[in-house]
Amino acid sequence: MLKMVADELGRGRVYGMDIQGDALKSTSSLLDESVTLKEKELVKLFSICHSRMEEIVPENSPVRLVAFNLGYLPGGDKTITTVSETTQLALEAAKKILIPGGLISLVVYVGHPGGMEELETVEAFASGLSVDNWICCKFQMLNRPLAPVLVLLFKRYLGELHTLVALEFGVF
Repeated sequence: MLKMVADELGRGRVYGMDIQGDALKSTSSLLDESVTLKEKELVKLFSICHSRMEEIVPENSPVRLVAFNLGYLPGGDKTITTVSETTQLALEAAKKILIPGGLISLVVYVGHPGGMEELETVEAFASGLSVDNWICCKFQMLNRPLAPVLVLLFKRYLGELHTLVALEFGVF
């Protein structure tokens, strides 16, 4: 993700958050192995709930992408999961900080207790967004009901008059 948002001048930033220290340690180790020190300086990791993202993203920062991975940490404690209530708050925060032309991406793991409820929360949020300002898509495997579901919420540019066929033409 860092390579997608940071340009050659180092202007992009990645703010990562998780309530589990193991997830943050794993991410930090992966960064150590895969990016330069200069690139790693563009990443800030926080041990907080995703619902508090507005507290860590600097005011007036042009946020182009908010990516959610909802469920539990693979290989971790499966009783520690994201939940509908905090995901709803996180989506509201993401909606506020995202610039026009930005994307909210959600991978929702539904195969754990509370996963389907969380998907319903995401779907209700997306369904309530204005069609004038948002393009909302859901990608789900029809023959694997417990497979993760991908939801993409694209915030239109102001004054956009045409319909985006986003994935077909690589707009995202």
